This record gives sequence, structure tokens and C-alpha cells, in this order.
Amino acid sequence: MADEEVVDQKKCLEESCKPKCVKSLLEYQACVKRIESDETGHKHCTGQYFDYWHCIDNCVAPKLLAKLK
Repeated sequence: MADEEVVDQKKCLEESCKPKCVKSLLEYQACVKRIESDETGHKHCTGQYFDYWHCIDNCVAPKLLAKLK
């Protein structure tokens, strides 16, 4: 039992939630494509990136907490 590797449940749950957050991912990817040519460094897609991970976190949280109880 001591030799068993522990699996991070959050990572597994994140992978299962990614299909539910495709809209946010597509918005982020569209933003990245839109600012590719920005050489000033002033444009960014931070908001879209955080929106994507917020969606995933909202999906993962109830499932992860249920496993911890």
C-alpha cells in the first residue's frame, strides 16, 4: 500500500470538466489569435483565460468536495 502512487483527483476532474467549458476556451483562443500581431505587449487575454478556468473550477468544486467528505 505504501508503494501506491497517489493520483491527484482534481486533475482528473478538470479533464472531465473541460468539455463543458468549450465556449470559454474558444473565446480565449479567439483572443489569442486576435492579438498575435500585437508587438507593443499592451494587449492580453487574461480575462478570457481566467473565465475559462473559472468555468472549470465551478464544475470541479462540487465533485471534488464530495470525494473529500
